[in-house]
Amino acid sequence: MSGPDSQELSAEELARLRETFAGVPYVGLLGFEFVRAGRGSAAFAVDVREELTRMGGIMHGGAVVSLLDTAAAFAVHTVIGPEARTVTVDLTVHFLQPASAGRIEAEARVLRRGRRVCILSVEARDSGAEIIATATMTYYIQT
Repeated sequence: MSGPDSQELSAEELARLRETFAGVPYVGLLGFEFVRAGRGSAAFAVDVREELTRMGGIMHGGAVVSLLDTAAAFAVHTVIGPEARTVTVDLTVHFLQPASAGRIEAEARVLRRGRRVCILSVEARDSGAEIIATATMTYYIQT
């Protein structure tokens, strides 16, 4: 499969993704929100708040990376079967500008899915729709 197709997710697939998301303690700890998902894509958001900032009051890079990784993981799950599991094997992030207030939304899209590997592109944008970080990621698909 080369890139996502335009097919929408079924109500059952979307419900499964939302249920899976609700069962991940880490995303709850960080306060991530499930925004949307389609075949080959997923978006998640978080509000910048004090406990997610570093010195200088800007969003901690680790929180941004976690948001990027979460969006990518769920985008992969829109193109694999419900029994398959994934693990991140490569992650390259470019921080373009800091965020110190508002909402950050990360949207991931599948660039290529092979039998065992899925490559994605992810962008995180601030409340003003400015890109604050980009990532390319590789996931290994375990069946």
